Amino acid sequence: MPQLNPHPWFIILMFSWMIFLSILPKKIMHHLFNDNPTPKNVKKTKPESWNWPWT
Repeated sequence: MPQLNPHPWFIILMFSWMIFLSILPKKIMHHLFNDNPTPKNVKKTKPESWNWPWT
């Protein structure tokens, strides 16, 4: 049964993982998104205390 011979399939597996681990992360990291989020307000304001009428 030739499909049980692991030699050619192991080489194909190794080359495919080499492609996945070397080329694709570079392409993904260089991708530019159209809607980059911008920070609204860097400085956080302190909330005002409530003025309770019964105190």
